[in-house]
Amino acid sequence: MVWKFTLALSLLRKRWRFFMPRPKIDRLLLVLIPIILPLLLLSSPACAEIKTFVEEYTYQASEADSKISSRVIALEQVKRLLLEKLGTYLESETEVKNFQLTKDQIVILTAGIVGAEIIDERWDGKTYSLRAKITADPKEVIKSIDLLRQDRQKTKELEETRKKADEALREVEKLRKELEVAKAGKTEQGQYNEAVNRLSATDWCEKGNVLAERGKWKEAMEAFTKAIELDPKGSLAYGLRGITYYALDNYKQAVDDLNAAIKLNPTDVGAWVTYTLRGEVYRLLGNYKQATEDYDKAIEKNSEYAKAYDGRGLTYGALGNYKQAIDDFNKAVILDPKLAKAYTDRGATYEVLGNHKQAMDDYNEAIKVDPKCAWAYGSRGGTYYFHGNYIQAIDDLDKALAFEQKPKLNAFYYYVRGCAYGALGNRKKAIQDFDRAIELNTQDERSYYERGNNQSDLGNYNMALEDYNAVINLNPKNSKAYISRGGIYGLLERYHEAIRDFEMVMNLTHLRCGL
Repeated sequence: MVWKFTLALSLLRKRWRFFMPRPKIDRLLLVLIPIILPLLLLSSPACAEIKTFVEEYTYQASEADSKISSRVIALEQVKRLLLEKLGTYLESETEVKNFQLTKDQIVILTAGIVGAEIIDERWDGKTYSLRAKITADPKEVIKSIDLLRQDRQKTKELEETRKKADEALREVEKLRKELEVAKAGKTEQGQYNEAVNRLSATDWCEKGNVLAERGKWKEAMEAFTKAIELDPKGSLAYGLRGITYYALDNYKQAVDDLNAAIKLNPTDVGAWVTYTLRGEVYRLLGNYKQATEDYDKAIEKNSEYAKAYDGRGLTYGALGNYKQAIDDFNKAVILDPKLAKAYTDRGATYEVLGNHKQAMDDYNEAIKVDPKCAWAYGSRGGTYYFHGNYIQAIDDLDKALAFEQKPKLNAFYYYVRGCAYGALGNRKKAIQDFDRAIELNTQDERSYYERGNNQSDLGNYNMALEDYNAVINLNPKNSKAYISRGGIYGLLERYHEAIRDFEMVMNLTHLRCGL
């Protein structure tokens, strides 16, 4: 704020010095300061409504408690007080009233958005006092609540986390009372410690949820791993970490964790979410049979879960069953008219079928439903590129990159945007985008190939060779890379190597033709 005020005065002095003497300028500024300062205060981002809620809780330790268990319980209680206070405040806001949520629902969703910060904690051997705060911009929290309440999968995760915390806290209180009236043996003490660990695990799950909501996937994964260490038999943390691995494109570990979650709790009432996510991972791994089975199980458990139909539709599309794919996408958007991804996936299927108009209609509807849907912008941008509308493609891909969090999808968007820049003759920007795509996905042979083409067009033949070599190392059957590399060898008068590459192309062609 001070720098803005100083800058404003400095600019006025510089402008007026050509028209009036310095003393007169200073007198005039003294008159204007009361006018300028309020305007700057009103325009300052610092005026955003930030609310801070502070609570303190003191836990009286029992003989069964240690410093660690006392801290876990005190932290859980103070968090509940803070979320209750924030929930009460939000409940009174007009926008939240329009959401028609109960107080408990507001608290559950808020727990996935904001985290408590410890201000002070004290342990004297008998009591553990903990003072903490939540600092948040209510308008931003309300926006996040609005998004979360429309995401049934995320809502289920947060509800399950809160449910596990409630169960663990009740178990801790029950065992504590039992230990107070009876002499604790090793078995009873062990049960109490396990219950405290389960409570602590739910705290780490809540931390992980907040980090995941902010796109901090690696930190979220570490939080869920800590929860698993504390409660190895808890299915919730495995499921949440599986989701995190999926977001990080680590599909093998995602499957392992989701398998563990299902095995530990096969009768989970919300298992349709886990089956849907595992189906998604299997689909991305190319295991379409297993993916379809998982989507079928999800639909069997909840026939109104739109995301399961969307995932199964994508699997049918990958198998070339476009009619069944569109039927599933239709069902998904009927069940959830705000599921932007389903519109986008249906649009992509229409594009494959050559129905460009319906494809664009679906992409536009997806963006209308969710103006921050990266997949919709990326898909529409790809369609614009395919049809030669390079400027529009770049504009959409800019938006896709602004909203997307998954590294491999961003690598794809950089690749397509690089192709669009290349088509416009902007080799420098094209190469920059291919560089970024390769940083995000080192196995992306397409980006190496297109970067090589652009380097070749700029006369950077040795750099082009390096890229074509990379393509061939990744895929020794890529005939285009041999043709392009052979051409470069010819330009460099390395004729024997050029002939060898062209012969390789002929061999690959014969193999494909069965000759």
